[in-house]
Amino acid sequence: MAAEITVLSGGAIEPGLHSAVHAFEKQSGHQVRLTFNTTPQIAKRISAGEKFDVVIAPPSAIEEFAKAGKVGASDHVNVGKVGLGVAIRPGAPVPDISSVDGLKRSISEADSLTYNRASTGIYFENLLKKWGVYEQVEPKTTRYPDGAAVMEHALKGKGREIAFGAITEILLYKEKGLRFVGPIPAEVQNYTTYIATPVAGGSNADASKQLVQFLGSPAGKKLFVAAGIE
Repeated sequence: MAAEITVLSGGAIEPGLHSAVHAFEKQSGHQVRLTFNTTPQIAKRISAGEKFDVVIAPPSAIEEFAKAGKVGASDHVNVGKVGLGVAIRPGAPVPDISSVDGLKRSISEADSLTYNRASTGIYFENLLKKWGVYEQVEPKTTRYPDGAAVMEHALKGKGREIAFGAITEILLYKEKGLRFVGPIPAEVQNYTTYIATPVAGGSNADASKQLVQFLGSPAGKKLFVAAGIE
């Protein structure tokens, strides 16, 4: 019998997850309902006991859920990883991100910066602190809870403004005119990995395991890779 599977997932893998879920629904006959949040919001919702059948989040979050008994100790699959990229609005000056020194200089010379408060934003904030420039650039920085708000802000920006976010989220806005400058240099690149796992006590345990297994299968991986998720 067909089941409805509810999924709570990080937003950075949204493009690939939509494609994979569509293929799974066609193959299995089950229906999947997706909800996207940042990692902090996912942790809050799972900890509060909200009911979902599958959760997809970074390993650190999944580990905490397992310790709390919210997910099982097995049945986890790695669905992919997403790097940190740079975006600008149409017509904005293109920043130099070809090297770490170039990126630092571009950040210093920018009129404003924008990035999120989710996994990618937390990493970028710590990178700025490591470089010793956080206090210098913080006054000209705008933060948002999620990547979508960052990209919307970037589209309407002005001057030498630079946006930072998950590459997949930037690519979602290319059709709206947002320009993907490229990934940050490899020496400082950070990948957020996403793990899928059934939630303990879910109402559709068998169907949930089928979905998780499909997401980690070669067929599922191919769809994630096509969406820019490594």
